[in-house]
Amino acid sequence: VSELARLYCELRRMGAGLDTIDIGGGLGVDYDGSNSAWPSSVNYSLAEYASDVVYRIKTACDDAGQPHPDIISESGRALSAHSSVLIFNILGRARFRGDPDMPWVRRLIEAEEGAGGEIPQPVRDLLQAWEAIDNAEAMDDAQAAEAYHDALQARTEARTLFNLGYLSLPMRAVADRLYWAIGRTILRLTEGRAEGGLPDQIDGLPEQLSDICFCNFSLFQSLPDSWAIGQIFPIMPIQRLDEKPTRRAILADITCDSDGRITRFGCADQRECKPTIEVHDTPIGDDGTLREPYYMAAFLVGAYQEVLGDLHNLFGDTHAVHVSLHSDGWRIDDVVEGDTVREVLGYVQFDVDALRRSMRRETERAVRRGSMSVAESRNLLRFYEQGLEGYTYLE
Repeated sequence: VSELARLYCELRRMGAGLDTIDIGGGLGVDYDGSNSAWPSSVNYSLAEYASDVVYRIKTACDDAGQPHPDIISESGRALSAHSSVLIFNILGRARFRGDPDMPWVRRLIEAEEGAGGEIPQPVRDLLQAWEAIDNAEAMDDAQAAEAYHDALQARTEARTLFNLGYLSLPMRAVADRLYWAIGRTILRLTEGRAEGGLPDQIDGLPEQLSDICFCNFSLFQSLPDSWAIGQIFPIMPIQRLDEKPTRRAILADITCDSDGRITRFGCADQRECKPTIEVHDTPIGDDGTLREPYYMAAFLVGAYQEVLGDLHNLFGDTHAVHVSLHSDGWRIDDVVEGDTVREVLGYVQFDVDALRRSMRRETERAVRRGSMSVAESRNLLRFYEQGLEGYTYLE
């Protein structure tokens, strides 16, 4: 800004009739709430930003005896980021179980021994490690790192033996169960103790021991910067706010891409991102789907996420609701329907009418062969038509 102000003054002195300075963009957004110099935050306020800009320009103009200019800015991100919120529902959850179920473990071990087999050393090491920390009340960083490294080494050896055919499947299951139980115990004894977070040696544990929440959106369509540049967005549940969340999770979208997940979350009281997010425990059916609605939201997504999104896996634009605030409350001004399956297929050059005709011909052939009744063919065609006109996300 100082250089720009001096340039303005020099051009004025040389006769240019300038009366405005455009300071451009650059005003940041505090995405993680830490008010720090970290990439997803800013360590200054809007008032401080404006004050510094005005002071630098005023000082340069006063020193050069030039009139103060009008100052304009192009702070697109700071203006637009707060304007949009992405709301999505959780479809299902893969629940992590850290309970070793010791009676089950011991039954498998006894069965292995009863069949004349010898318990492999890695399994014995894991069992001893679990018994050593099961009743512990505290653990310092060095103890946590040693316990984790020992468990990781033993589990790696157990997997190697299994891959080579020297470890039975039940013993592989015992090794995995004990490893997860050790990890959960280490996490319980170390989390929340130190202001700086977890010891560096075990900072990957929370993600390994977390649930996976399957979210009804596409990361590549609705939060592309999260995938492309690691942008942190504030994310939280928007219901049951009077209840403390008791589960940790990572978020996965409904694309088939393994990159379609969020494993970095902002934390205002820590200098580093969290690998998991706190969510509420919700009833889960046998198929892993939630038995009751559960909604979350990603905030500060107004800075270009909607226009940057792409059609990965053919998930289109989401529904959009335009809401305005007034002195007497809020008002829904407009509802914009998201893309339909028909529209998205058209974007990638599929002839939807040709697809419909092809489906009709196939059902007619099935009726002639006797593999489908007329009523069944009508129901299938009706279902197909509804699918073409339906939303690209799960309804």
